[in-house]
Amino acid sequence: MPVRRVVPNIRSTAVPENAEFYGVLGLEEVMDHGWIRTLAAPGNPAVQLSLMGEDPTAPVAPDLSIEVEDVDAAYAAMRARGAEIVHPLTDEEWGVRRFFVRDPDGRVVNVLGHR
Repeated sequence: MPVRRVVPNIRSTAVPENAEFYGVLGLEEVMDHGWIRTLAAPGNPAVQLSLMGEDPTAPVAPDLSIEVEDVDAAYAAMRARGAEIVHPLTDEEWGVRRFFVRDPDGRVVNVLGHR
């Protein structure tokens, strides 16, 4: 099950200010949905950081996002393992298919694939 990228999600009540702060370090905005803004390194778009408030389409804001090649297979594997699914497999309007799962330490992981 190949992983395409891993992105830390930093919860923020000051998304614009944090985007500017991390911009000083060279990260540039590549996505802004209002409630989540993703920054990436120019020339290396796999290096990313997301700043987010509350996730309006899920019960909790995830701690990190992992993009996988086959999100349906990942969902099936996590269910077979008996992992706690926090948010069911869902097709989102912004072009991703995702689910949230809780890791053994309680972190919420957003597992996604692009449609």
